[in-house]
Amino acid sequence: MSPYPAPLQEAIETFALLDDPADRVDLLLSYAERFREVPPQIATRPFPKEQRVPACESEAYVWAVPQSNGTLALYFAVENPAGVSAKALAAILEQTLSGLPPEEIERVPPDLIYDLFRQNISMGKGMGLMAMVQAVCALARHAARRG
Repeated sequence: MSPYPAPLQEAIETFALLDDPADRVDLLLSYAERFREVPPQIATRPFPKEQRVPACESEAYVWAVPQSNGTLALYFAVENPAGVSAKALAAILEQTLSGLPPEEIERVPPDLIYDLFRQNISMGKGMGLMAMVQAVCALARHAARRG
């Protein structure tokens, strides 16, 4: 059984089909272009420090907003304009995890970044991207306990 919710598993399988590193980069760039920053009704600059992802070089922020149906909506901000990997990951997480119950989101393993980016990332970038996933999981865990 996959540790990933079905929508995220589908995205990972799409990446797995691409053997050519250039094709993987193109797909990641496509996700980065689809990145949408947190809407102003959720948060505005300066963003609260407690929403900042620690260890992320791209100065990423994450919010998990409980919905009336018991699911979470995820929102991101990436302050570094060159943070393409962080924007791609934010778009993937938002598109595949928003609308799921917090109990499903909190189980996502942070090493999923290696399924998406393979080994083509530096240690620092990898730590920052894993921290983004960990931040999402921590917010989901918190929401599940409040639920």
